[in-house]
Amino acid sequence: MSEPGFPALVPLDALSASLLDEMYRAERPSLLRRLARKTGLDQAEDVVHQVFVRLAGRGQALAEIETPSSFIAEAARNAERDNARAAYRRAEERHVPFEEVDLAGADPIACLEARDRLVRLERALDRLKPLARNVFLARRLDGYSYAEIARQTGLSVRGVEKQMSRALQQLARHLREP
Repeated sequence: MSEPGFPALVPLDALSASLLDEMYRAERPSLLRRLARKTGLDQAEDVVHQVFVRLAGRGQALAEIETPSSFIAEAARNAERDNARAAYRRAEERHVPFEEVDLAGADPIACLEARDRLVRLERALDRLKPLARNVFLARRLDGYSYAEIARQTGLSVRGVEKQMSRALQQLARHLREP
């Protein structure tokens, strides 16, 4: 069984392999230039690779594509969007290299204060109702949208918003307590 998101390996006949090679040689340079302007060269290379791997997964259906350049351009836009969504979920834009983080280890008082804040936050999260806690953690920790949380929990988007609002109010109240 193949992993989700990857096409099953389909052996290409000589005609399909030749057609894929021709498409690759014709479309890769312009596709790479267009994508590199938006994403950078490394990311553009990855997207181009994804597109042509997916095309190879189509097997003999390659010959049925009427306008390969339009098809490949649209496939690249879709792959780029998919990658951007995945990066957002992983919070890559908020990533800070380890070397740039000021650690509290050198200052014992700061370390104790950080530990105290963490304990207070854990207690405050434990005091939330399970649904409000799950909604809060799914949004803030996992980066899911309200619509995605609504699908997972069976609530409406408005219901998820209400749970999030309650969670934030209760956390603020609990964290202000001594």
